[in-house]
Amino acid sequence: MTEITVLKRDLQGEVTWRYTGKVLKRGENFVLLEANFNRSDLPFHGIILKRGDRFVETFYSDRWYNIFEIYDREDGCFKGWYCNIAYPAEIEHQQVSYIDLALDLLVYPDGQQLVLDEEEFTEMPLSLEVQRQALSALKELQNIFKRQNRDSD
Repeated sequence: MTEITVLKRDLQGEVTWRYTGKVLKRGENFVLLEANFNRSDLPFHGIILKRGDRFVETFYSDRWYNIFEIYDREDGCFKGWYCNIAYPAEIEHQQVSYIDLALDLLVYPDGQQLVLDEEEFTEMPLSLEVQRQALSALKELQNIFKRQNRDSD
């Protein structure tokens, strides 16, 4: 498997988080990779993100979000999805880079959804068009997971 570096950037383009993963699949407009959580254990809205948790991450060059599936490092149990609202990713052979727009969606295994960092998003100096794209991406994700939850019932 090919190793790939992921760069999370702020609005100024500065790298705020860097880590590596392994490419599982590539397509024309996406890359699917596997990475391990590389920060200390962290309580996070009712779940615990642990150093070494397995993340299966999909980055898109034509969508305003990326999606992370989270699995426990010890028992492989599915913890949920974490979705970043972001500019479309720049996907290269050995690197994925995205500009984070603060707004996030956490989806629990039971389908319950939690929108995160709305206040931080509204305080960002974004054009009306970027705000529109970001909010549209959030709505798209919410609908995807609502449908998925209905389909699994």
